[in-house]
Amino acid sequence: MKIVKANELGEAQIRSLLTKVPFDQVELTPQIREANRRLFGAELTAAEVVDRIVKDVRCHGDAAVVKYTKLIDKADFAPPDFLVSEAEFLEAEASADEEVLSSLKKAADNVRRYHEEQKANSWLTYRDQGSILGQALIPLDCAGIYVPGGTAAYPSSVIMNAIPAAVAGVREIIMMVPPKNGKINPYVLLAAKIAGVSKIYKIGGAQAIAAMAYGTETIPRVDKITGPGNIFVTLAKKAVYGHCDIDMLAGPSEILIVADETANAAYTAADMLSQAEHDTLASSILITTSEALAQQVASLMEEQLTGLPREDIARASIENNGLVVIAEDIMKAMEYANISAPEHMELLVRNPFELLPYVRHAGAVFLGAYSPEPLGDYFAGPNHVLPTGGTARFYSVLNVETFMKRTSIISYSQSALQNVQADIIRLAEAEGLQAHANAVRLRSKEGMV
Repeated sequence: MKIVKANELGEAQIRSLLTKVPFDQVELTPQIREANRRLFGAELTAAEVVDRIVKDVRCHGDAAVVKYTKLIDKADFAPPDFLVSEAEFLEAEASADEEVLSSLKKAADNVRRYHEEQKANSWLTYRDQGSILGQALIPLDCAGIYVPGGTAAYPSSVIMNAIPAAVAGVREIIMMVPPKNGKINPYVLLAAKIAGVSKIYKIGGAQAIAAMAYGTETIPRVDKITGPGNIFVTLAKKAVYGHCDIDMLAGPSEILIVADETANAAYTAADMLSQAEHDTLASSILITTSEALAQQVASLMEEQLTGLPREDIARASIENNGLVVIAEDIMKAMEYANISAPEHMELLVRNPFELLPYVRHAGAVFLGAYSPEPLGDYFAGPNHVLPTGGTARFYSVLNVETFMKRTSIISYSQSALQNVQADIIRLAEAEGLQAHANAVRLRSKEGMV
């Protein structure tokens, strides 16, 4: 892990260290490059692989989905078998640990309660001379959620994606999960049932995204796709955007901790590792005003790494993407944090709420020693589908309005239109749009019948 002193580097160097590599420029592992050669007979880039799969699914529907599911996930399904059956749900219920299931239900209740409070209302307002303006909030007809299933199972992602859609009033929620040995993790299935998912398909990767975007003989076309995935999933979401909407282009997980001398070094190290174990590309950054804390965290991280079930992944992440920046003062630390615009930002300082107004760019903010990032991942209630790669500068956390459309409402009376017609005609003619002007002129008092 790299430790740097900000005052020994130029501003440009600090900015460079804190700026992430764009998700679509991440170098593929040798294993993935070998798989590409095996599948396509050439060493293709990730974008080229996705382009082939998306076009194939668009043209050939279920047949292409079957082909890529067999090639990539080693699951040989006929189209009807993509859909999870009632027997599979019963099997999941029989194998589930009751205590885990109880915790999952509690988490779902917290997430549902939080998102219920996000619901906005349609509204109308009355103006002069009988004119009415307003806005209607309308839920999407069909949403598709993607849940990763490659290196781990994520029932929490099911909860976070599906519940806001259900709260928004989406009529149909379908879910795609890559199968492992032909099956889906039982807790992922049960989470879907708790959250209100309509249908679950055992399909992963770019082929799942394309199937939802374009529809196939057995898979409905959706209005919006949400949920994180690997680079192939993310590139596929980018490729189909416009045929349907997407939530965001998600990259590897991130945490950035702003800490002063009062921070607990063991907590800080543990929180950095909580993201490092996700992915070798995950990013864990500490910005602190205390050099002593920086050294303690580095030492404790090595201790805590040893024996983790995902030690190799976490170690590679810390070695390649771990960073400690020693800042001149706490306000400089906040300035650097905003440059990074992290997915998760923790404020481990004496008075965290004093720094909250200075947070400009972050997916979620965790304040104080007893608000660790996993609290947000699993249980507190706010959504854990967050912008990554610095996109917190312009993306928002997944929320109820992600699954809704805003439609404008306009109603003018005759007298209200007459009162503004000259301005509208003048503006339309200034733009050279005479038919626009005529549409208003015909409704003038003289033109009424």
